Amino acid sequence: MQIATWNVNSIRTRTLQVVKWLNQHQVDVLCLQETKVIDLDFPKQPFEELGYHLYFAGQKSYNGVAILSRLPLLDVKIGFSPIVGEEITGNLDEQKRVISGVIEGIRLVNLYVPNGSEIGSDKYEYKLRWLSVLGQYLKELLTQSPQELCICGDFNIALEDRDIYNPKGKDQFVMASPAERLALLDVLSLGLKDAFRKFTEDGGHYSWWDYRNAGFPRNRGWRIDHIYLTSGLYEQTSGCLIDVEPRKETQPSDHTPVIVKF
Repeated sequence: MQIATWNVNSIRTRTLQVVKWLNQHQVDVLCLQETKVIDLDFPKQPFEELGYHLYFAGQKSYNGVAILSRLPLLDVKIGFSPIVGEEITGNLDEQKRVISGVIEGIRLVNLYVPNGSEIGSDKYEYKLRWLSVLGQYLKELLTQSPQELCICGDFNIALEDRDIYNPKGKDQFVMASPAERLALLDVLSLGLKDAFRKFTEDGGHYSWWDYRNAGFPRNRGWRIDHIYLTSGLYEQTSGCLIDVEPRKETQPSDHTPVIVKF
């Protein structure tokens, strides 16, 4: 089985690029983030013609998550509230950032973590609260079921300095601040492991490059798109890679896919 994650930064803008990529890679599951489209307008037909079942939760112009799967998913849930309840979730499900389902005994969780804007802002505090609820959500999933978990998506956090092209001073900004890293580490303490780091220890591998200042040609990137696995599933992995080729396309997403193989 192969599972991939990709922040496409508008699925309607990049439908042809995603179709091209799927024809080349034929992954079993593709998790998308930042689809930026309401459910009614999601471009279903090109993906259904490739044999994928589609599950999505979107909103106009912002956010949005989707799962494309060759096998039908079971027990599909959107948002935090079906698992932890509305009292804990509060207003977090107003933004469409979480979708999950079960495939072959694996609970797949597709996430688009908030960016946070800048340290000290309301959006930054929202991000930290979102990560706290994520931890409660995943803990409850682990409590409810013995299934293995695969959590993937755009985390908007570079967990370590080796995940940034030049980490000097980056801890003063979002995506690398100490509070964000600690919040993510708290989530991972539930027993989740980084699939990519099982196979690649060195730095210089990134999944996002800023459109500005020739970020991609200069390889001024960040590794902020992650796949985290529970221990049983982690042991079954045979590879995990970042495919930089889609970032070379004309008008690409600023992110590129990450693929894990079992």
